[in-house]
Amino acid sequence: MKRCLSILGSTGSIGTQTLDVVRGLNLRVCALAANSNIALLEDQIREFKPELVAVFDIDAAKKLKIAVADTSVRVVGGMEGLCEAAAFSGADLIVNAVVGMVGLKPTLAAIAAGKDVALANKETLVAGGSLVMKAAKEKFVRILPVDSEHSAIFQCLQGCPEKKALKRLLLTASGGPFFGKTKEELRDVTPQQALKHPNWNMGAKVTIDSATMMNKGLEIIEASWLFDMPASKISVVVHRESIVHSMIEYEDNSVIAQLGLPDMRIPIQYAVTWPQRFPSPVGQLDLTDYGKLTFYKPDLETFTCLAACRKAIERGGLAPAVANGANEVAVKLFLNRRISFLQIGELVAQAVENQPDVRLVSSVDEIENADTYAREYVLKASGK
Repeated sequence: MKRCLSILGSTGSIGTQTLDVVRGLNLRVCALAANSNIALLEDQIREFKPELVAVFDIDAAKKLKIAVADTSVRVVGGMEGLCEAAAFSGADLIVNAVVGMVGLKPTLAAIAAGKDVALANKETLVAGGSLVMKAAKEKFVRILPVDSEHSAIFQCLQGCPEKKALKRLLLTASGGPFFGKTKEELRDVTPQQALKHPNWNMGAKVTIDSATMMNKGLEIIEASWLFDMPASKISVVVHRESIVHSMIEYEDNSVIAQLGLPDMRIPIQYAVTWPQRFPSPVGQLDLTDYGKLTFYKPDLETFTCLAACRKAIERGGLAPAVANGANEVAVKLFLNRRISFLQIGELVAQAVENQPDVRLVSSVDEIENADTYAREYVLKASGK
């Protein structure tokens, strides 16, 4: 397969696993981008020999430029550099694996340049779904999902010739490390406890989102945009084994599921190689190793982030951007031991509740202003 990738967030969990896929398929990498981990980025430069590298942290970009002066790579910095990597002319697929709101502008830059996007950055669609999907439609650009749940739905939909036959999307959730716990039991949990995910190896922010089930709330919003489905037709099922990655239900109540070992390299590879499939470095699933698969209803009373996100997408407009921004700040405060675990959900719900209704989002500036409001609200409400 001949393909050249631009990988944004190459030093993170999804980025490094994408490079594993690149090695296995012998693909080319023409551009890389990262936040500030220039030690790992330098190793990646020397192995994959990209033409362009972007470092979001300007000071780190200057240091990297000196470190790789003996190579032919061009180093750029800041948001402008990130967008340049996203729109790089030599790339035929952009993998957006950066974390946070910083991923929105590069996604729009890639779309403007007519590049298909393999999307692992939730915030792009959560905060800017209306703008992103409108732009992608106008440019005939494909948004290929990388998240395991959305990839599963995308794979199941390959056998769905008529959207009108689709009744419901079912997102599976691992339940994180605190499945079955009560609010009282979660009152004093530590960041270290919250970071111990039972099945997946992910970055700190995404792991905390799994512990609060905020990740599933964000995925409802993301799925609504990706698959043009109202939130009322998207259900969440807690599936502890993380073998069934998500399902779709047809009008006749037939349910189609995608299964596999809990390894992100499967959805990453499918996004990179779609519509083709190739041998994978991931092990083969043997259902007899598990014996049984279990499914439960989510506890909305304990894990309040899920309800807050549903409310946000139902209200529409800027409410999802507010939910996302509030959560990003709240997670940082929790990781720094400045608020409790339960306060994350409380603050997200309060920020969404206090955001005025705005039905139509017309610019990135509006989204960024809503994001700023949410962050400032959380800091003020938490007394930090």
